[in-house]
Amino acid sequence: MHTDTMVTISEQDKPLLLIVDDTPENIDVLVGLLKNDYRIRVATTGALALKLAQLNPLPDLILLDIMMPEIDGFEVCRRLKEQSHTQPIPIIFVTAKISADDEIKGLQLGAVDYIGKPIVPPIAKQRIETHLALSDQNKQLYLKVEEQTKVIKQTNVELLKRLGRAAEYKDNETGMHVLRMANYAYVLAKSCGMPDEHADILKEAAPMHDIGKIGIPDGILLKKGKLDPEEWEVMRTHVQIGVDILGDSEDSKLMEMARIVALTHHEKWDGTGYPNGLEGEHIPLVGRICAIADVFDALTSIRPYKKAWSVEEALQFLGEQKNKHFDATLVDLFLSQEPKIREIMRKYAEPD
Repeated sequence: MHTDTMVTISEQDKPLLLIVDDTPENIDVLVGLLKNDYRIRVATTGALALKLAQLNPLPDLILLDIMMPEIDGFEVCRRLKEQSHTQPIPIIFVTAKISADDEIKGLQLGAVDYIGKPIVPPIAKQRIETHLALSDQNKQLYLKVEEQTKVIKQTNVELLKRLGRAAEYKDNETGMHVLRMANYAYVLAKSCGMPDEHADILKEAAPMHDIGKIGIPDGILLKKGKLDPEEWEVMRTHVQIGVDILGDSEDSKLMEMARIVALTHHEKWDGTGYPNGLEGEHIPLVGRICAIADVFDALTSIRPYKKAWSVEEALQFLGEQKNKHFDATLVDLFLSQEPKIREIMRKYAEPD
């Protein structure tokens, strides 16, 4: 036995149309034609149309008369296309008379089509269906592109983190230093009021602070004794090597911040740092933050040339270096975050 199954669309799932016309009779014609297939909002003035177009849920499509007093259809279209949240809504002009110049003007303002008056029902319905389908396809494409962009960004971030850790493997068997240092930098950035977006980017960029170590010979990088002057000069070149690796990437906030961190995290508040001898607030904030995070972790970690300091010893050293090596305000903020610092140490501790 065969039975036909009818698929019905709930009222809530129907596309929402905004019909704008200053003549009630014209609105009645369109509402009568479309009410069974669509949810309807109506506006008899341009001012009301602008308000209704921005109410949630936003219209899926707007049928817009051109000739209206005060705010005409062209102006309504222009204003809606200027706003990011209403810009994607397809607008079809509905008009009795239109010149070629008017048609070009409407399309240039962002309209997708015209429907002539008097309304021919099959043509009107077909054009509305077509542009709703195109709009839906565009939305789906946008979501796919946005998702792929997120995946690509996350992949790039992960690759850069691993590249930063690769540099650390040369003098730190696990590469955990960059993870601790990045998290210390994040905590300090948040505590000094850095916006969330910038703090997040800093956390991603910080692992690349010493990426230039890749280019330093092992005989110098892993030397257990003190470096002689010539060796120290070679060691200092890791800053420029890192900057060269990261390049000039103004289009990427992450890469640009990573470059600034790599270039400035060895500068000192009193101007005695390198490579450029920057002083005080001439050192970018992210460089000053990473200087504290980097030195603290270096002090509390085992290195080929030293034993690990205790947390108390390292924090005391930071305090002693206020207004010398470090920004005093940032040091005080770092000291105030000791519980979080200790938690990061535990979370990213070197494996036994």
